[in-house]
Amino acid sequence: MKKTFALVACALLVAGLAACNADKGPADAAIKAADQAITAAAPEAEKFIPEQLTAAKDALKAAQDQFAKGDYKAALAAATELGTKAQELATAAAAKKDELTKAWTDLSGSLPQMVTAIQAKVEELGKARKLPKGMDKAALTQAQEGLAGIQKSWEEASAAFTGGNLVDAMAKAGGLKEKATEIMGALGLQAPAPAEAPAAPAS
Repeated sequence: MKKTFALVACALLVAGLAACNADKGPADAAIKAADQAITAAAPEAEKFIPEQLTAAKDALKAAQDQFAKGDYKAALAAATELGTKAQELATAAAAKKDELTKAWTDLSGSLPQMVTAIQAKVEELGKARKLPKGMDKAALTQAQEGLAGIQKSWEEASAAFTGGNLVDAMAKAGGLKEKATEIMGALGLQAPAPAEAPAAPAS
């Protein structure tokens, strides 16, 4: 009887090992595929969604650790899920890039004109013998300093954009249009109306 139980236990162990090893090849292939997909998406993801890229790399490392420990079934499941997430990573990076590109295009289409209008008004008031009602020297100085700050930040943002760093460009340009609008209001200038979204094509 004992010998029979021993044989059964041995058979179950062998069967378990066989089932485990059956997942080894697919798990290895899935991990390699996920690694390649993450590597392909990494350049754009690093620029636009670095946190999601880090999470994907951590998940890949976890799947590799499971494989190294011989837990091929868990490694296969994790790598399969990670393969889908790697594809989503590329899609999310492209979407973020498009979003920032549109924001930059909108800003670069309006801010320079606002700066030009502010500069012309500041120069006009600087040459005036008497400032208009509601405007004093302190307010004019504040507008001049605000203009200088906007110009400096816009130059830095433009340099970042030219260098291919869209995220940094938008970070440096953040809030500049609002500041320009505020200065224009203080100078009695009319800020440009926001651009209207294009009409949807008729179905």
